[in-house]
Amino acid sequence: MSEITGAVKLKKSFYPWLVVALLCVVGCLNYLDRMMITTMRGSILQEIPMTDAQFGLLTSLFLWIYGLLSPVAGFLADRFNRSRVIIGSLFVWSVVTWLTAHATTFEELLFTRALMGISEACYIPAALALIVDYHRGNTRSLATGIHMGGIMIGQSLGFVGGLLAENRTWNFAFAVFGMIGMMYSVVLLLTLRDRKKEDTHLTDSTETPQRIGFKIAISELLGNKTYLLALSFWALGSIISWMVVGWLPTYYKEHFNLSQSMAGIYATGYFHTASLAGVLTGGYLADRWSRSYPRARIMLPVIGLIVAAPGIFIASSTTVLEVAIGCFMVYAFTRTFLDANMMPILCMIINPRYLATGYGFLNMVACIVGGVGLYAGGALRDANVNLDIMFRVAAVTLLICAGLLYRIRPQKESE
Repeated sequence: MSEITGAVKLKKSFYPWLVVALLCVVGCLNYLDRMMITTMRGSILQEIPMTDAQFGLLTSLFLWIYGLLSPVAGFLADRFNRSRVIIGSLFVWSVVTWLTAHATTFEELLFTRALMGISEACYIPAALALIVDYHRGNTRSLATGIHMGGIMIGQSLGFVGGLLAENRTWNFAFAVFGMIGMMYSVVLLLTLRDRKKEDTHLTDSTETPQRIGFKIAISELLGNKTYLLALSFWALGSIISWMVVGWLPTYYKEHFNLSQSMAGIYATGYFHTASLAGVLTGGYLADRWSRSYPRARIMLPVIGLIVAAPGIFIASSTTVLEVAIGCFMVYAFTRTFLDANMMPILCMIINPRYLATGYGFLNMVACIVGGVGLYAGGALRDANVNLDIMFRVAAVTLLICAGLLYRIRPQKESE
């Protein structure tokens, strides 16, 4: 009997990490499938002529639809089976990826990007909510951080699409990754499942997710002052993140007179490597600290933002390339402490029934203000405002974010 009990305990301790591993692959595919179109522009234009504005619209339309539908997509994960929402999302966007390979006109490409935005919007809120369902206490932040690391790997692998398009055809890249996603959805169908109700935060006295409504969820979230505070610092942080990522290659190229290829290497290779290390470190440290300090998952990102601010300020003020690279890496490393802990922070401040919906609103805000940040950077450059000045303002904004985050007070503990 003791051997059977031990085997059951081992299975229960192993499966939550298996969930993280399974979803890391999905997160990687999620960003790879959406990003690779930007790396094969030349190959696509050879077969489907379009203007630069039309090509830009392919990404913009995806982002708009993805952002606007994120709260609704999150609600679906709160109301219905999270794992089935994840599997359905992966299968549909993989089919859409495969269909993209068969597009022959700009209108068909635009249509598939719209479908991609709808289907991918359902993934991240559901995935993060499922992870925190399984991971409580001193594993929650690290589990979330590992999944975010999978997403970052997907971002950095976007070049694979351009490589396949260059050596084969752009259609081949979409067809291959579409098939991979469809096959992997079968793997998830056999292995991924929701945590049993008796093991989650739900009790007989609480209202089950099947009985909640979208209006009720919105009303409760937007009526929560602490959640609105979280939306505020997340929005400000997203503006900075998008602006830095979007304009950093240009800054390196112009400020240090680098070639386009070298500027790209410094702005992506070094930067994303530091981000990946940061999100894993931030998750691990927050979990360790939370054993002795209840607000650790809030305070560690606060410290990260405080360190990131002078990092980006010095990087934008120096004339020494190595110093700039190092300081931007410091920013990338400590800024992602927040990414590893954002969903765990939500677990502390909102009703656990609305976790996915709450993160969906964060996603929507990030997409909207991210676009604003990218546009504002271009508008300021047109007004002859240098990027180094914009980055210094960004550093001050990070300190404001840290101050807003510091004001967050847990309303309840769901761990």
